[in-house]
Amino acid sequence: MSMRFFPRIFAADARVTPFDSDAARFDARRMGMWIFLVVLALLFVSTIFGYLFVRVENASTWLDGNPPPPPTILLYSTVALLLSSWTMHLALRAAERGERAQGKWMLATLGLALFFLTLQAFAWVQLIQENLTISTGLYAWMFYVFTGLHAVHVIGGLIPLLLTTARARRCEYGPNDFGGVLCTAMYWHFLDGAWIVLYLTLLLGSR
Repeated sequence: MSMRFFPRIFAADARVTPFDSDAARFDARRMGMWIFLVVLALLFVSTIFGYLFVRVENASTWLDGNPPPPPTILLYSTVALLLSSWTMHLALRAAERGERAQGKWMLATLGLALFFLTLQAFAWVQLIQENLTISTGLYAWMFYVFTGLHAVHVIGGLIPLLLTTARARRCEYGPNDFGGVLCTAMYWHFLDGAWIVLYLTLLLGSR
């Protein structure tokens, strides 16, 4: 090992990395995010297949308790999530260009994410007040599993969303460093698509 390596370790701006360039590190980061999303997709797909299996095997008792269809408030929360995906896209574009608008759009995405979770909580409260609990029947059980699973991942996504929003508000992202926003956007768009599939599955399952 060259002796020149040691001063680099202790330099104030030193960054030990296995990659030869920023571009290689960026590509590895993006690839890691894709692998993570594939794993998450398998989780959601297996949940949906489990739902379909239970639905087919228990057709006669599926709607025990006469559960109501998904509350209308879920439609509003779906719109909020779609809007957050759009604002996230705008934030990514602004970050790629180093524009100050990146902070504004990230903040809007964060606000819409919190609004989505609030509406989801209201939906649960509404259904519980209508006596649709997790023990009411198979449909009710799957409803809470679906919405709860997705909500947990949205809550988990708030952490990187908060961190990237804080940096974006200081306009720290630019053409050569926007990986944080990119990975957050990839995750957020995935959650958006996953929710659309889950929501449509719940709608069809209530009939």
